[in-house]
Amino acid sequence: QVQLVESGGGLVQAGDSLTLSCAASGRPFSRYAMGWFRQAPGKEREFVAAVTWNGGNTYYADSVKGRFTISRDNAKNTVYLHMTSPKPEDTAVYYCAAGDYAGTVESGYNSWGQGTQVTVSS
Repeated sequence: QVQLVESGGGLVQAGDSLTLSCAASGRPFSRYAMGWFRQAPGKEREFVAAVTWNGGNTYYADSVKGRFTISRDNAKNTVYLHMTSPKPEDTAVYYCAAGDYAGTVESGYNSWGQGTQVTVSS
């Protein structure tokens, strides 16, 4: 498995931008597809975005499409989630995950970070 550590969360005002980072270690990062998930208070964890091993394909939840961008830098062993025009409903703990496929379900990922809190104020 690969070890993942998220950073970049915090308090942001609606309409501003924020970039989350997830640093990987322990295994060759470039062999993994990467995903971002989030969990809001009282809700189940949900898919946000995913990227294939080489960054060639990206996938997004409808709720963030056009506002969030997932990218990766294999030389830096890091995946990013750039959030533009965040809304209060984007408030959640954001998790990055590594797996064999860039899927939308949690079971497709076998390594998870500890999460980083994002709070969007109106």
